[in-house]
Amino acid sequence: MYRTSNPALNDSVFTIQDLVQDKMTIEGVAEKGFITFLVMLISGISVFGLFVTGNADLAFMLSIVGWVVGLIFFFVMLFTGLSSNPYAVLTYAALQGLFLGGITTLFEAAYPGIAIQAFMLTGAVFGGMLVIYRMGIIPVTENFRIALYSAMSAIFLVYMITLMLSLFGGPEIPYIHGSGPIGIGFSLLVIGLGALCLAADFDFIERGVENGAPKNLEWRAVFGLLVTVVWIYLEMLRLLAKMQSRR
Repeated sequence: MYRTSNPALNDSVFTIQDLVQDKMTIEGVAEKGFITFLVMLISGISVFGLFVTGNADLAFMLSIVGWVVGLIFFFVMLFTGLSSNPYAVLTYAALQGLFLGGITTLFEAAYPGIAIQAFMLTGAVFGGMLVIYRMGIIPVTENFRIALYSAMSAIFLVYMITLMLSLFGGPEIPYIHGSGPIGIGFSLLVIGLGALCLAADFDFIERGVENGAPKNLEWRAVFGLLVTVVWIYLEMLRLLAKMQSRR
């Protein structure tokens, strides 16, 4: 019932307890989500501010720390109970903010105006998928989840191969990282998968609320949404950069 394509939200997350008094609510997820994304935004703006004020070395170092520690912390949270801990989720959000602040600044320096475009388009994808989900246009069935999980596994494999090649000085995977039609199509595919993952996450959260999941798991739900939104935003930056480089 609770299966989702997002690795941060899966069947083993919710333990339904009929006697739990404080239960998960949509409002609780929304409130905690607002706090979490605000922490990430403040963290990102602080790094951007360091770049603007001439402290580029410190900003770059913080961004690298956010990326490396955030990646490690992600897997730690994924395979432990920390993903439902508010301090852990907010710490992860702050680390993601450091990383996003740095990489957004680099993209903005190369393509002025790209940051606000990526931010607005990511918000549009989130809002659009929420509306589509609530209207029941995309039925989140078991087959839907299996197909989405399979596609995301393939994308994750591509990401890991790209990371390994870059770390050891190997060549890039041809075409998909370029600004040609195949590269743009790949980014659109990834964003589309991210959008569908949002629909699966919304369904997961709604079912958790309906079945009386414990309230502390609202943080787990927020963590899962955070992972998906950051993924979409990063790929949106890449897509816009590819499109602008063709001009």
